[in-house]
Amino acid sequence: MAHNHNHNHSHTHKDLKGKNLIVSILLNILITVAQVIGGLISGSLALLSDALHNFSDVLSLIVSYVATVLSKKKASTNKTFGYKRAEIIAAFVNAATLIIVAIILIIEAIERFMAPKDIESNLVIWLSLLGILANGFSVLLLKKDAERNMNMKSAYLHLFTDMMASVAVLVGGLLMKYYQWYWVDPTLTLAIAIYLIYMGLNLLKESTRVLMLFTPDTIHVQKIVETIGKIDLIKNVHHVHIWQLNEDEVHLEAHIDFMEDIKISEFDVILNQIEEEMYHKYGINHVNIQPEFGKCDMKQVIVQD
Repeated sequence: MAHNHNHNHSHTHKDLKGKNLIVSILLNILITVAQVIGGLISGSLALLSDALHNFSDVLSLIVSYVATVLSKKKASTNKTFGYKRAEIIAAFVNAATLIIVAIILIIEAIERFMAPKDIESNLVIWLSLLGILANGFSVLLLKKDAERNMNMKSAYLHLFTDMMASVAVLVGGLLMKYYQWYWVDPTLTLAIAIYLIYMGLNLLKESTRVLMLFTPDTIHVQKIVETIGKIDLIKNVHHVHIWQLNEDEVHLEAHIDFMEDIKISEFDVILNQIEEEMYHKYGINHVNIQPEFGKCDMKQVIVQD
């Protein structure tokens, strides 16, 4: 049995992620309080729905921050992987909350369509501008991290969709101020909700795949088997399992049946070749191989253990 690790971790980068999240949390608390007060005074459903979304942002950012802190914890004898999956769980929770918030917004929009209400558009306009500026700054803080981390992507999506929601509220406020189109308020709320569901479902699907130990979409098991099978002395590759532990780690575990009863030193040479090919061709940085010779077991590529 052999195991290989290739890590690319940066403590400085993780510390920066945490600081960016704290700044975003404080900004969203400010926006939420301001929009709740403004929404109640103005009677704007879009503003109140934006405040609700901002509150969900605060919760999701706190979840993301806690997950970032937990992910730094070292492994132990009873937690051999440490808390490496904390950020994936946070992404799943945040994606689910996006969808829940969207459903609440749809219900509120339908109720407002049935019972229209006059709205103080000036307050809506100014508070939506506050939301655009604060959320826009938060989006810029998290954008780089969101490109390579699912947890940060979930937080980024909350903030980005909220920034777009504030833009929609601003447009609605201007239309209500100059044209008295009060139907725009629930219409925009409905549009925001549909967009949230679309984004939330994609992230929910992505995080679920990782939590369920599914093979990453970019990796095809049969190609892996064919690549390893081309190496001299290898007779059969079976019991293959490929999964993604978190953003940084993709694991491969397999049994390899050899044509000859080779020495351990010979196996090590072959193992090094497998590790290099798996990492450079497929991005797999954890390889766990069980060598076999003349062993009577099932030789299927995929076996349910």
